[in-house]
Amino acid sequence: MVVKLYGQVTAVCPQRVLLCFLEKEIEFEIVHVDLDTLEHKKPEHLLRQPFGQVPAIEDGDFKLFESRAIARYYATKYADQGTNLLGKSLEHRAIVDQWADVETHYFNVLAFPIVLNLLIKPRLGEESDVVLVKELKVKLEVVLDIYENRLASNRFLAGDEFTMADLTHMPAMGYLMRTDVNRMVKARVDMNRWWEEITARPAWKKLMKMAGC
Repeated sequence: MVVKLYGQVTAVCPQRVLLCFLEKEIEFEIVHVDLDTLEHKKPEHLLRQPFGQVPAIEDGDFKLFESRAIARYYATKYADQGTNLLGKSLEHRAIVDQWADVETHYFNVLAFPIVLNLLIKPRLGEESDVVLVKELKVKLEVVLDIYENRLASNRFLAGDEFTMADLTHMPAMGYLMRTDVNRMVKARVDMNRWWEEITARPAWKKLMKMAGC
């Protein structure tokens, strides 16, 4: 059965799920939800996602929202298909979960408002908060130093293999790299090496083609 994903292919959170689908070789159908026209705030979409965000999925009678929960669900459901995103042992899985949590609590809380102010607001003709962006970049430097230290002795965030820990960072990182934050990443040898390797993966290339990038 083909999974229906409701969202916009250029948006970060739907991209997280789509990247999981591509890595796991799961069949899917994208039902476009136009964010520019606030389609995600309309009553029919609120039935799928009561907070008015994207993505949401329908898999037969099963429905789910929140991109990280969706990605974990499908990585578990199809554990023996495609790329193993969860880890090969209990301990490895714990490390994968640890770095996936780092993305949520330390990386994304900085990346999202930077992307919002440097890329999204200008496109919408809105004024960016330059002072906030400057403050966020200072905080991001500290986080990226921790990533650099981790990646100095590990090929990927959770060890020697690409996992959900890496995947969950990629959509927001992709947008950050379109801003002057890319200089911060390129200045860190091991983080830049990691970024170049994970973005060379076929699934990422397919996703970028779908998004028109």
